Amino acid sequence: MTTNTPREMKGQVAIVTGAVRGIGLAIARRLAREGCRVVVWDRDIAPFDAETAGFRPASLHTVDVADYASVEAALAATIAAEGRVDIMVNNAGINGPVTPLAAYPLDAWARVIAVNLTGVFNCCRAVVPHLSAAGYGRIVNVASAAGKEGIPNIAPYAAAKHGVLGLTKSLARELAETGVLVNCVAPVMAETDLLKEMTEEHIRLTKAKIPMGRLVQTDEIAAMVAWIASPECSFTTGFTFDISGGRANY
Repeated sequence: MTTNTPREMKGQVAIVTGAVRGIGLAIARRLAREGCRVVVWDRDIAPFDAETAGFRPASLHTVDVADYASVEAALAATIAAEGRVDIMVNNAGINGPVTPLAAYPLDAWARVIAVNLTGVFNCCRAVVPHLSAAGYGRIVNVASAAGKEGIPNIAPYAAAKHGVLGLTKSLARELAETGVLVNCVAPVMAETDLLKEMTEEHIRLTKAKIPMGRLVQTDEIAAMVAWIASPECSFTTGFTFDISGGRANY
């Protein structure tokens, strides 16, 4: 049963992983605009500039989400500084090489899985006891359309994101009566720095699959995440929200 359901987002403490750039930065900016006290977690916080970002975070923490001890330390520091956590957005991720599976480097596979899947597990495992004890919380996991469809030459990325979908559904059912809702977003390729890790051919083929004929903008993803993370999203858990420009078919 819920014990502490707020009516608005203003004043809520929201952690966003991978929030220094790209999708994470757009989500953090949008949550700040909604009145949240945004806590930035990233492996490298040095590039963050409040003026360029368009908001001033409540705090910033250097975190390697693939390392559970690092996540635990960052969460402890966040709670010490902010008093609580209400929202956890697991966005941190890497693309990895665009390479056929038979030639995929073993160390690259391990790193993609560690950041994109184990990182989500680590953050959820650490924060769930705090959210459950409060009787309220929102966890939003950023997956990908690749996790639903499978994409040639990025099998580890697709596998990790598919794993995030399953983790989200499982955890949501575990927490269904606690007041903590767990949902997922599955965007298509976005206009971010991750494009630098991909081949032009891969980008062209991916864009061609989107009926709207363009890549998604990070602010469009942020708008969806902001609603899922809000008290208004009150009876949906374990769901994957597509952000696909018409590409998703299930």
